[in-house]
Amino acid sequence: MKISLAMIVKNGEKFIERSLQSVQSLVDEIVIVDTGSTDNTINIIKANKNYKLFNFEWCDDFSLVRNFALKKRVVTIS
Repeated sequence: MKISLAMIVKNGEKFIERSLQSVQSLVDEIVIVDTGSTDNTINIIKANKNYKLFNFEWCDDFSLVRNFALKKRVVTIS
């Protein structure tokens, strides 16, 4: 079974690197959707070419962001 991690982030520079490193060996892909970070979060994510980073303007609807993230996965359930 393949596992895909979809993570929604905003201004998580304090914890993002450690969080991603802690799961990197457990999943087959990491999809990250940033909802408007103004700190160093995006640069930290971009430093690792294995992460798939997308931007989504926050619209006060978590389900829209979640569904967007799920559509960006390459790993699919079969």
